[in-house]
Amino acid sequence: MTYEDFINQPEFQQMLKEAEKLKGTVFSDIIDAEGNQYVDLVQEGGGVLGIALVGYTYILETAGIRFFHLAGTSAGAINTLVLAGIDGIGKAKSKAVLDVLAKQDLFEFVDGDPTLKKIIQKVIDGTPFKKMLWKLAWNFSKVKKALFINFGLNPGNEFEKWIEKVLRESPQKITTIGDLIDKRGKKYFPEGMINRITGQPIPDEYAHIHVITADLTTQSKVQFPQMAHLYWGNKVREISPARMVRASMSVPFFFIPFEIDNIPGAGEPASEEWIKYTNFHGPIPQKVKFVDGGMISNFPINVFHSKGGNAPRKPTFGVKLSSYREECTHIDDLGDFVGSMVSTMRHDADNEFLIQNPDFQKLICFIDADKDFNWLNFKMDDESKKRLFLLGARKGLEFLSKFDWEKYKKLRLQQVNA
Repeated sequence: MTYEDFINQPEFQQMLKEAEKLKGTVFSDIIDAEGNQYVDLVQEGGGVLGIALVGYTYILETAGIRFFHLAGTSAGAINTLVLAGIDGIGKAKSKAVLDVLAKQDLFEFVDGDPTLKKIIQKVIDGTPFKKMLWKLAWNFSKVKKALFINFGLNPGNEFEKWIEKVLRESPQKITTIGDLIDKRGKKYFPEGMINRITGQPIPDEYAHIHVITADLTTQSKVQFPQMAHLYWGNKVREISPARMVRASMSVPFFFIPFEIDNIPGAGEPASEEWIKYTNFHGPIPQKVKFVDGGMISNFPINVFHSKGGNAPRKPTFGVKLSSYREECTHIDDLGDFVGSMVSTMRHDADNEFLIQNPDFQKLICFIDADKDFNWLNFKMDDESKKRLFLLGARKGLEFLSKFDWEKYKKLRLQQVNA
């Protein structure tokens, strides 16, 4: 599959023309010398549904929008890291992201035992689980090792290698977290980046990224690279940024948990830094296991929230892949029961933030990709990938066409001053 297979779809070509017409619309007060406008972006997790995120960002960039601070979980973390690392802050990058995505066989990321891969795919394709029980029983030793010893079916090594390669071969040639942080510093900001209202340069020293994962060992929500020093100490700048995302996308049981060994200060009482960031007070562990950040916060829309009473300089756009709680869950069997429990845990903290900050509803694009696509179908056919990309682009265009920046600022001021 090629990049052209995605962009040459007639509907997408028409959407590009519509997005071009939106370039004169004001979406933010932060602009650069070329007239690009800057927003912060938070992207929800959702496995292969992340293809829709690329359609969404492609449309926004076509409309002259660039992404300053970035955050995401799981699939959202993948797109966050690639957008942050593949080229400079002021560059349109969705074309490059789409190109590397189109060339990659996503099923290669399912890198576990070949027999178990086939069984997993049959279940994903709709084969009733009961019909697969005899195959699972026949391969019990493999299932036992994968789930009861490794705690996951797939090592996730191929995914990590892919992300490393994408960043290493990008124009910025990112190989370490240190590279990533440095390339998002002020000297790399686009020329003429100012506040259009005041005419003053923006005071930010760095364009931040936040990759969300879950530390099971200390039961903590972790934001990388902000908290990376807790786990890698003074070596943090030498670590591959792909490891942050590998931790974030570790879907429980589907991927083996990501593990960091030889934690600095292991066995000693929790330092002030550990308590500050995690509220963990026990002895620092020797090693830590991480699973998908979606278990704690699948849509970390709160990470760039400011409680100040002034109007924001730029909006925090959020993009959700999952359906937005429009229907009740019918719990008729054990699978429904477990699935509903997991979904409740994944979304509760994010939903509570949206209840407390209703203005953020105006900033969110709802793609609802999970209605028609399976988030774990890494063997998705090409036509489905193209439809998923189109869905993200279509929803992005609809969102931009309705968004009113000046109206939003007034709403935000009313809320914070109420």
